[in-house]
Amino acid sequence: MKKLEAIIRPEKLEAVTAALAEHGILGLTITEVCGRGRQRGIGLQWRAGEYRVEYLPKVKLEIVVLDEDLGAALNAIVRKARTGERGDGKIFIFPVENAVRIRTGDEGVNAI
Repeated sequence: MKKLEAIIRPEKLEAVTAALAEHGILGLTITEVCGRGRQRGIGLQWRAGEYRVEYLPKVKLEIVVLDEDLGAALNAIVRKARTGERGDGKIFIFPVENAVRIRTGDEGVNAI
């Protein structure tokens, strides 16, 4: 099993979750986050002059998938979250040793 943490633009959330659902990936956790990458925020022009927004709003998706579903999940996220501009986000992949469904006590692949 693998855990994906995807940081994406908030406006891409619905398209990404729909693409994941097409591949049968329904379980996920969504968190509103703020952050910055290499661009270190963005400069904006306003009436009073120019100012810099250091931390941009993003959405973090946490998804646990079977090893064989990893490629489909990655492809769905990248395909639907990409704009081609800076700030599209990142995906981090972690190994998952075990999972337990609290309600039934199911473990491993049966828990996801």
